[in-house]
Amino acid sequence: MTKAFTHLLQITPLGLLYGSAGGFLSPENLVGRSGNKFPPSSATVSGLYAQVQSNPERAEKKTWLLPDLCLAGPFWAKSEEIKPDSQNFFVPTPFNFLAQKPFAQVNKTDQDLGQVKHHLKWNDADKIWQDTKEQSIQGKFDQDSWIAIQDWQNPQQVYESPWKYLPHLHPRLQEEQRHTKEGDLFLENAVQVDPDISLIYLTNEVLPDGWYRFGGEGHLVDIKCCQLTDQKIIDLLHKKIGNTFALITPAIWGSNRFSYRFPQLPESNPSVIDPDWNYDALITERPQPFRYRLGGKLSRGRYGIPAGSVYVLQKALDKPWHDWPENWFPTEAYSFKRWGCGLALPLAM
Repeated sequence: MTKAFTHLLQITPLGLLYGSAGGFLSPENLVGRSGNKFPPSSATVSGLYAQVQSNPERAEKKTWLLPDLCLAGPFWAKSEEIKPDSQNFFVPTPFNFLAQKPFAQVNKTDQDLGQVKHHLKWNDADKIWQDTKEQSIQGKFDQDSWIAIQDWQNPQQVYESPWKYLPHLHPRLQEEQRHTKEGDLFLENAVQVDPDISLIYLTNEVLPDGWYRFGGEGHLVDIKCCQLTDQKIIDLLHKKIGNTFALITPAIWGSNRFSYRFPQLPESNPSVIDPDWNYDALITERPQPFRYRLGGKLSRGRYGIPAGSVYVLQKALDKPWHDWPENWFPTEAYSFKRWGCGLALPLAM
């Protein structure tokens, strides 16, 4: 059992951030876009806790901190909407809400863009997905969008990501002359976040406020750790999942060698889906690569179910995500539950 989330990490960039991951930037790939990965995963944020723990001048050393740490994200918010008495942030749109580009922009008002065209529900009798208003579904719909968590059960509008990519050459000059060493000129795929936008991560441990180097190339950010006080969000995170739910973070299931769409029975060969996860329907997209760096070493590459995937199980999971069994999550140095993998919220069908 994992301690429930109690705080929000509000991360405000002080300039550009790094927008790539892995060995994707090369002379053969000068556009530098194949390795897009932004915002940084919660595994990257956990490195900030390790930095604090190993730097007693910044905060009192807490040897008990890291083993109990649990994070989830990434999300984002308008900085002005993270208040002591009310909070709102944006999470990936569940795939059963269909909308078309162009999506709405969070900083513009009086716009009719990004309207949810269809809300799909599972028809158990006919074994098909249907529109809740029984409208015919036509056209192509886009998935890369966000909704406000305050509108989770009935979103009417979806939003685009409030950042843009700015690839630029990044030279590393010699100390005594304006020349680069061999191999020290590369293309950095930087990201510019809108000025009044903050990245948001859920956490169950406090991180001291301050400036930190965050992500690749050591870009600076300002971090504030505020208590999660909005009762509507707290109730949603503590609500039993039920049999229909959506992921708001990528899910990593399976062993250290194989990735699956569902948790597997431990030590089963061949792998067998855990009976609690027998399902009727699933809406998902292509898997996403997942890796993290720990102790200077890069973890094994895995594939995760993307955030927004919708599950319809045969039986209800009568427990919130933080009470899910640890053996549902792979373990590689740490349980993947530590990174908030597969954080799910119930859907009303």
